[in-house]
Amino acid sequence: MILGLDTGTRTVAEAEHLLHTVARALGLAGDTIGCTHLIPGGHGMDEPHVACSLAVPDPPTSLPPGVSWALSSGAPGSETPGSGALSSGLLSSAPLSGDRGGPFAAGAALAAAAHFDRRAGRVVTYPGRDQLTGVVTVAALLAGSAIERVLLLASADPPGGDVLVLTNDHVRPVWQDGLMTLLTMPAAGGRIAPAEVPCPTPCCADHP
Repeated sequence: MILGLDTGTRTVAEAEHLLHTVARALGLAGDTIGCTHLIPGGHGMDEPHVACSLAVPDPPTSLPPGVSWALSSGAPGSETPGSGALSSGLLSSAPLSGDRGGPFAAGAALAAAAHFDRRAGRVVTYPGRDQLTGVVTVAALLAGSAIERVLLLASADPPGGDVLVLTNDHVRPVWQDGLMTLLTMPAAGGRIAPAEVPCPTPCCADHP
């Protein structure tokens, strides 16, 4: 079950902050799969913005004030969030009902559906993320985390299992072809590194 979240945030850093805030409020584990999604204009805002999605074990009952939401629990391949009530005992006094709500619900629905179908989204939190520090082999990265595939940009073939990955302590895979995929680029010394470089200013000190 995927919960889409949207407050109209304009930057990835703001969206990551929202993701961590809601995950903590829901009491979710730190390795819960959570993503950010670029939402085109016309879905709650004229300008493009960034929404979030979280894998949740059960429908929550309420969310922090100001958070628009949508729930996707339909059959794989469906782009329409299924029916179901959101539930949890969070910060909002009024319980949520239906399958979406709030002024940015359209963006939240797009995020939830993309995550549910595993077709788009940048994965921020996932099992094994905290172990991906320093330099690791491709084989160790795949064995020790939820990442399912490593691709090298501009290369027809994936890197071998013994290739070293310079993580920069910042590994953000994406959903691609239904797989959690780490896109990489060549680095010095025959190594590779994640294509996304660390942001010089993290969204806050509590979550890198």
